[in-house]
Amino acid sequence: MKGIQAKVRHLGLRPYETVWRDMQVFTDSRMANSADEIWLLQHEPVFTLGKNGKLEHVIDPGAIPVVNSDRGGQVTYHGPGQIVAYMLIDIARLNIGVRELVTRLENAVIALLAEYGIEALAQKDAPGVYVEGKKIAALGLRVRRGRSFHGLAFNVDMDLEPFSRINPCGYEGLEVTQLSALADNIELGAVEHQLLRQLQHGLYI
Repeated sequence: MKGIQAKVRHLGLRPYETVWRDMQVFTDSRMANSADEIWLLQHEPVFTLGKNGKLEHVIDPGAIPVVNSDRGGQVTYHGPGQIVAYMLIDIARLNIGVRELVTRLENAVIALLAEYGIEALAQKDAPGVYVEGKKIAALGLRVRRGRSFHGLAFNVDMDLEPFSRINPCGYEGLEVTQLSALADNIELGAVEHQLLRQLQHGLYI
């Protein structure tokens, strides 16, 4: 929708639970005319379970904490080198539904990867973005009164080992990948800027 723009916050490396609580407060207190916000950050190592997530998909967390969240989806891992984009969006104001928001977020990542010459796809029955069957971006959202929070996690240049300790997104044997395994000379700040540009374009232009 032309004329609408999101406020962007670059939060750096942050613990998961603190940011999650801040998202809840923002969503519950925002007014009809409150600007949308996009929070870009990385998390300290953590496994998160979606609202209906099954603990059986957490195989061997070791010393990494497991947090029960209120987002959709099953279990995933967050850690340094992964860009997280939390989408605090008034989807009612944009006149879109949750499925359309998911599609626009997936398309933003697909468009970013295309800038690197990488072909990526979404899967209707398993939200996220995939390259040659390997998951490179996970999505999990929550909507209250037409306002979304949580968002997407895009693997850029991180330690992927913790994904082997879970069934990613509830799928046994699902492989994951990251941008640094597919393209050379990856710079995290530049990728964050590219992702933000694609997200804003997909939502507001």
